[in-house]
Amino acid sequence: MFRTFLNAKIRDIRITATHLEYEGSITLDEDWLERAGILPNEEVQVLNLESAERFTTYAILGSRGSRAVELNGPAAHLGKVGDRVMVLSYAILHQDEIEGHEPVIVSVDPEG
Repeated sequence: MFRTFLNAKIRDIRITATHLEYEGSITLDEDWLERAGILPNEEVQVLNLESAERFTTYAILGSRGSRAVELNGPAAHLGKVGDRVMVLSYAILHQDEIEGHEPVIVSVDPEG
């Protein structure tokens, strides 16, 4: 049997830009993706703490150190600059992998 578990979470971040004319995704600072173990083009869920929106998209590599949190394409309608969001990724684990699995939580100071 396989089950789905939280694998990584990037929290305490704020949307820095929205770009409607794009095919869709969320652009995130390379440092944060690396720390969380989230790969470019990996499926992620985005949770908007301000609007309660929750949507699935994929991660795009932003410039290292940029603090980028950019909603692209249709997702640009689901948040505005300054909104607090969390980004989650999941892992599908076999029964034998569950014990000892610990998600990676990356907490970012939203002010700097």
